[in-house]
Amino acid sequence: MIDRTGLAEFLRHRRESLQPEDVGLIRGQRRRTSGLRREEVAHLCHMSTDYYARLERERGPRPSEQMIASIAQGLHLSLDERDHLFRLAGHRPSARSTNSEHIPPGLLRVLDHLVGTPAEIVTELGETLRQSPMSVALTGDTTHYSGPARSLGYRWFTDPTTRALRAAEEHAFLSRMHTSALRRLVTLRGPGSRATHLANLLLARSEEFRRQWNNHEIGVHPRDNERLVHPDMGLLELNCQRLLDPSHSHVLLVYTATPGSESHEKLQRLSALGAPALP
Repeated sequence: MIDRTGLAEFLRHRRESLQPEDVGLIRGQRRRTSGLRREEVAHLCHMSTDYYARLERERGPRPSEQMIASIAQGLHLSLDERDHLFRLAGHRPSARSTNSEHIPPGLLRVLDHLVGTPAEIVTELGETLRQSPMSVALTGDTTHYSGPARSLGYRWFTDPTTRALRAAEEHAFLSRMHTSALRRLVTLRGPGSRATHLANLLLARSEEFRRQWNNHEIGVHPRDNERLVHPDMGLLELNCQRLLDPSHSHVLLVYTATPGSESHEKLQRLSALGAPALP
């Protein structure tokens, strides 16, 4: 059963304890609010301001598990705080495992400070959980996919537009890399895992994946230097740094270019232009 008073008090306390810079927002010069505004929290949680305000006022329908998960992420809650929020809303907390899509607050804060750098947080299956604005400008919004297509490895073998973002000479290597990574996860996570489900889907759908899978290749790791193709900027040669959060198996990917290089200049132009997200 939902604890409306407890839920409202907890949300208010968390909102008032956060500052704009804690969640990647810019503090205005005339700001008088001690914490975050309700409309700012609603934006972070991908919901209407009215809906969020009603929760703080102990009104409205009981929020769904999906909505509670979104609020927990928007408020940068820890796992313990997330579980507490679920219980206040009358739901059983999501299981804690490496499959969890909840991003730890520390990792979120790192991403929030990378506004001018292409960066994203992905799961072990290559599902994008959060992107910086420059990441969206560089590769498009990859958080909007649903179902198996959320996985970059799945899209690599099923969606030609995904391949168009990478230099043609890298395609063969990337096919080996994605297959090798999925095989490792199938062995690591077991027969009933999401990794196994993705592998079975690809075996049924992609001849190229089947050929690669039958090679039983393991240990094909991502290269530090990657060649991305932007429809307006053309080829960009970027260095990719990977920060692993072992407790969640999430990875923070940060793309940079050598200062003074042509790719560095292209990134600067992309940032200055505020290039729109790709379709």
